[in-house]
Amino acid sequence: MARRALPITAAALTTTAALLLTACGGSESPDDIKGADKESGSPSASASSATPADRPELSLPKDLKLVFDFDRPSDADHAAALDDAANYIRALDQGIAQQDPEDPAYRFYSTGGAQKYAKSQIEAWVEGGWTVTGEDRYFDATVEPVGEGKPVLVSFCRNQAKFYSKKIKTGKINYTEESLNSYQKFSLLMSPSEKSPSVWQARQIEVRGKVEECKG
Repeated sequence: MARRALPITAAALTTTAALLLTACGGSESPDDIKGADKESGSPSASASSATPADRPELSLPKDLKLVFDFDRPSDADHAAALDDAANYIRALDQGIAQQDPEDPAYRFYSTGGAQKYAKSQIEAWVEGGWTVTGEDRYFDATVEPVGEGKPVLVSFCRNQAKFYSKKIKTGKINYTEESLNSYQKFSLLMSPSEKSPSVWQARQIEVRGKVEECKG
C-alpha cells in the first residue's frame, strides 16, 4: 500500500510561499512515504534548539527503519528545516504504526495542507487495516529559499523498494519488487512555527511518483 501523490506543483508551492509571506509578514489515500540524521527512530538531536520536552516523542516499531541519507546544510536555518522535514515523515509513519489519525506528533510538525495530507494518509491506512514495516530510504535532499523571509522548499528522493504494508489482523506482509514505482520525489514548503520559532513545520507537500531522476 502506498501513499498517493498530490496534485500540487512546485510552482504552486512557490505561490503558497508568496501568499504566506504576504499574509504573515515573512513568517486522499495512502501515498508511499519513506523517510535529519542518517537513521530514524527518535527525533534528530540537532533538529533545533528546542528542548526535548518541547517536542513530542517519536517512536517507531522495531520492524520499521527510516534512513535519511542527507548531507547537512551549512546554513543553520536550512539544516533545521531539513531536520524537521524528516521529523514530519517520522511522525506520519508513527501515526500509521499507532493507527492514530489524531497523533499529536504530525500535528506538531505540520500545518495547513501538509497536516491535512498526513491525516488523510493515516486515515487511509487505518481504514484498510494496514500498518508499515521494512526500510524506507530518503536521499538527495536540497533546501532552497522561497521568496524573501524564512520559508524554504525542502526536496528529496525516496526509495521505498524495501518498505512494505502489513495486515494488522493477520501479520501478512505485502512484499513488492523494486521498480520505477519505488522511486518518489518529495517537496515540502517549510517555515518556522508561529508558536516555537526553533521548530520548522511543513505547510504544503507535493509527492511525485515514478521519478526517473531518483532512480539514478
